Amino acid sequence: MSSPALHLESLNNSQRKAAGFGEPVPDQPLRAGPLLIIAGAGTGKTNTLAHRVAHLVINGVDPSRIMLLTFTRRAAIEMRRRTIEILRKALDDTLGGKSQAIAQKLTWTGTFHSLGNRLLRHYAPQLGLDPQFTVIDRSDSADLLDQLRTEQGLAGKEQRFPRKDTCLAIYSHRVNTQKPLADTLQSQFPWCQQWEQDLTKLYRAYVERKQKLGLLDYDDLLLYWQVLVSEPKLAKHVGSHWDHILVDEYQDTNALQARILDAMKPDGAGLTVVGDDAQAIYSFRAAAVENILGFAQRYTPNAEVVPLGQNYRSTQSVLDASNALMAEAPRQYRKHLLAVRGPGTLPRYVSVDDLESQAEYVAQQILQRREAGTALRRQAVLFRTSSHSDLLEVELARRKIPFVKYGGLKFLEAAHVKDMIAVLRWADNPRNTLAAFRALQLLPGMGPVNARLTLDALAEAGGSIKAMRGIKVNSQSERDYGRLAELMEKLGEPGRPWPGQLRLVREWYQPHLERIFEHFHTRIGDLDQLEQLSQQFPSRERFLTELTLDPPNAAGDLSGKAHQDEDYLVLSTIHSAKGMEWDTVYVLNVVDGSFPNEFATGKQEMIDEERRLLYVAMTRARNELVLLQPLKFPLTQQSSRGDAHVYGGRSRFISEKVLKCFEQSGYTGSHVNDSRLKRSDEPISIDATGKLKDMW
Repeated sequence: MSSPALHLESLNNSQRKAAGFGEPVPDQPLRAGPLLIIAGAGTGKTNTLAHRVAHLVINGVDPSRIMLLTFTRRAAIEMRRRTIEILRKALDDTLGGKSQAIAQKLTWTGTFHSLGNRLLRHYAPQLGLDPQFTVIDRSDSADLLDQLRTEQGLAGKEQRFPRKDTCLAIYSHRVNTQKPLADTLQSQFPWCQQWEQDLTKLYRAYVERKQKLGLLDYDDLLLYWQVLVSEPKLAKHVGSHWDHILVDEYQDTNALQARILDAMKPDGAGLTVVGDDAQAIYSFRAAAVENILGFAQRYTPNAEVVPLGQNYRSTQSVLDASNALMAEAPRQYRKHLLAVRGPGTLPRYVSVDDLESQAEYVAQQILQRREAGTALRRQAVLFRTSSHSDLLEVELARRKIPFVKYGGLKFLEAAHVKDMIAVLRWADNPRNTLAAFRALQLLPGMGPVNARLTLDALAEAGGSIKAMRGIKVNSQSERDYGRLAELMEKLGEPGRPWPGQLRLVREWYQPHLERIFEHFHTRIGDLDQLEQLSQQFPSRERFLTELTLDPPNAAGDLSGKAHQDEDYLVLSTIHSAKGMEWDTVYVLNVVDGSFPNEFATGKQEMIDEERRLLYVAMTRARNELVLLQPLKFPLTQQSSRGDAHVYGGRSRFISEKVLKCFEQSGYTGSHVNDSRLKRSDEPISIDATGKLKDMW
């Protein structure tokens, strides 16, 4: 191998082809047409891209004329660090002087938004912007929208108008998809469709107010960049600054980002994109999988496509199951991942009786693997939706297994769960003013000041629940306050049985849940779980004590606060787990309704994304993969002795061909075994002591 290619020796053939793509030109920097690198899970994507950047520099490309776009700041830093390390070794730069000089010129490395910010300040005069514009975060954006809602009288509508965070989410989705507002409302926010005209006026006022105040929000950084390059002469001028543009995680780009790249490099010269269509799972953030699926055909001749199929993460048994899953997907770049690490053990598909059995089984397996040498932090439990880990979190807390959770608040930390518990805690102990203070503020018009005044008046009246009805509150809160007083009286009745109390609280809380939280329907599952949990305890006091004896800063903290040097289990939504890996991975609720999600079954493209989501979960596993299928899902509106349930069907993605890649087994939880021991209806006593004596 010739000397210039020594820096690519550590790569496999496909990686080397991708990193070294291009035609050397005498006395000129390396030239290359459009390149698409399909980097399957665990195939060394970051390493390949870093080697490509180093290869360009070694072959005469000025580092200052290379733009490297990533999706996180951390990814940009890591890509740059690896590139410099490769260059240091390739240039035999022991002291690091040469590589550091290159690093100082490799400055256009970062996220789309960070580099867009730099560009917009440079081209501000052409856009009519003040170069000293201020970038506001999403919280500031929401507050500004809220101010405009009030000014336009939208907050006082008789019917429920979307609150500030939802307004911002609608605006952001419409901007990033570049589709009409009507399309965004129909596909993502159907309950807001009646407000299309009002929202249009609101967003126009929002844009005008930002322009007047010299403000740009997060989405403006892409929107103004796209506007800048929509003028052909300016697009050519902007694009001429870089000979090569490289994009990481291209499957996660949205319509705006794709248009920006197309405008800057219309013929694809010097454009390299890296991604995996099988890991495109962010459509809810406006990412468009079509960007990567249609990339090669966008150019004439078609872009070069280099697939990476050699997997360095998982065993072949895990990859066989993952390959089988994606083999049945419709439109895609076909790939077959091959493991470097050997066959490994078969992944397991475990059928469990119900959700409680699932939590019990996973907790047992986690402890067994810990004893066998797999640290807790090398194990992960993944799930489709944050609420799916609720029962498991309680089981882990009971067994003193510390954990951290990514992709959503812990069950006992979620605001709506704390609201419900606060009402019960107040009923259980009328002197608990902390719980009362939280419960009172759920009422409209009852802010912290009025809540405090109400509690002071209640204390003067003796502090009992019965005294609530004699307290005068402001007119805005009066009606709802009366309903709360009625609820508290019912909960305070000495003879009222515990079963059904949580249902009373939930019926009272439902309208407040819908008023306070924008996407309240996503929180209902948590309340179902809370109601199911309550049925396991004989009394209100036991229920509250078991869940809140230790301060519930986090469910994992019930076993003691985890320190940085302690071991802990990882719980994560699959969306938050992308890019991560663990030795052992458990995937919960692999049933229809979760995979695919029940809200995704109306459109084929959404079902396709749900398949990719399960694929991402499976390919996080290095050594062991366990998929769990609960058979029964309890109905929540029943007594604690009730056994009404529905059966969950096996995920449509786990076909017979896919199932052949798994070792199948079943598990019955201890509570199921106990429930099979029937009690006699007639009181029967046995003189067991006498019988034992008579044996002798």
